[in-house]
Amino acid sequence: MTSSRTSLRPFRAIVGAVALAAMTLTPIAQSWAQSGRGPTLLRDTEIEEILHRQSDPIFAAAGLNPKDVRILLIGDGSLNAFATQGQQMGLNTGLILEAATPNELKGVIAHETGHIAGGHPIRSGELTRAGLRPMLLTMGLGLLAMMAGAPDAGAMVIASSGQMGTLGALGYSREQESRADQAAVGFLERTGQSGAGLVEFFDKFRYQEVFAEARRFPYFRSHPLSSERIELLRNRVATQKHYAAKDTPEEIAEFEMMKAKIDGFMNPATALVRYKESDTGVPARYARSIAYYQSKEPDRALKILDGLLAEQPENPYFWELKGQILFDYGRIAEAEAPQRRSVELKPDAPLLRINLGQTLVNLDDPAKRDEGIAELKRVTLLEHDNPEAWRLLAVAYDRRGDEGLARLATAERYYAYGALNESRSFAIRARQLLDRSSTDWVRATDIVMASDPSDQDMRALSREAGGG
Repeated sequence: MTSSRTSLRPFRAIVGAVALAAMTLTPIAQSWAQSGRGPTLLRDTEIEEILHRQSDPIFAAAGLNPKDVRILLIGDGSLNAFATQGQQMGLNTGLILEAATPNELKGVIAHETGHIAGGHPIRSGELTRAGLRPMLLTMGLGLLAMMAGAPDAGAMVIASSGQMGTLGALGYSREQESRADQAAVGFLERTGQSGAGLVEFFDKFRYQEVFAEARRFPYFRSHPLSSERIELLRNRVATQKHYAAKDTPEEIAEFEMMKAKIDGFMNPATALVRYKESDTGVPARYARSIAYYQSKEPDRALKILDGLLAEQPENPYFWELKGQILFDYGRIAEAEAPQRRSVELKPDAPLLRINLGQTLVNLDDPAKRDEGIAELKRVTLLEHDNPEAWRLLAVAYDRRGDEGLARLATAERYYAYGALNESRSFAIRARQLLDRSSTDWVRATDIVMASDPSDQDMRALSREAGGG
């Protein structure tokens, strides 16, 4: 995965009003290291792909463009999911782990899709009456900042909203909940899937209906549950043509791998108990390898991982994990080969290229450093708003003595998560250091112009344009 150091990528930033430490160089490990501080926004290519494979048909059935829907993986053990403006859907790791089958998880995803397709995050009467719209808009900016790899800045933005860490404040009316339920059944039916999983998931938590607000899971505080609602949903699902449809073996296999990976990173001690040494299945060994890595036993982790690679030498995520472990435990030169192999097997995955680029720029070899810069620049072409790539580029350029490019990369990083003042400041400095005939100088100028420049900034730009 990814984090502020790159991976769960492996996972990434904080969704609470907690001040975080500055990002370190290793993209993968820090996100997991931060996971103990509060809810964390995570990046992980493998898990993101699994979630989209299971969700995209549902999004399409709802009339949404799957490429426009962003799934946010939240590193938080509580049971919660949410939909926000801008077609963003958040899924807590705790909810994924609680789902017993792919169909249960897809049911929740279909329900949240119903909120997005119905415009509920925008039109919620509860939201308007509570006066929470400005707060949530501010929180959205904070989430974007954290997703972009700036947990400290994101936490401060969220703190300024006046309602710290209150994603659960996005409440829906019972009418909206029922509409989302019914829409979810329709989406699942159109994709040839059963809605039974959604009923089963809700039924497991029917007891939440009688709990006081403070004792309920966050999901059922913002999504009010009732026996009447569950029975209405059950009756509708039972009439559908695909009611008896089952998850495919492939869906079950990838679902188990996803849960094993999350468990290993988020709950290493528990994972080592749950996935016993006697369990020789691939998900169990994957979970144990990650759990040993998180428990500071890299040799045990690598031994298990080498066994998995012997069986699945074409699995890019096993190679990614091996490179991550080696890098995080200071064996940087050894990390290069497995990271190269992960990129060879998955060349279109920016997060894997960040791992490789980071390793290359940390080797004491100018040629490797330049190759690492090239890898990171490729990432910015694939994900221009990936702040981790820009941060590592700034480090690499600085080491190479390219101060202007280092400042420009830092300006890009701040621009990616909306810190316009900081972005403008670094872009102005970059313009002073770069060749005025270069495209980089033009880009620095564009950032200044797009970052709410002051009258003084505009006068300075005007004088330059006039040669004064």
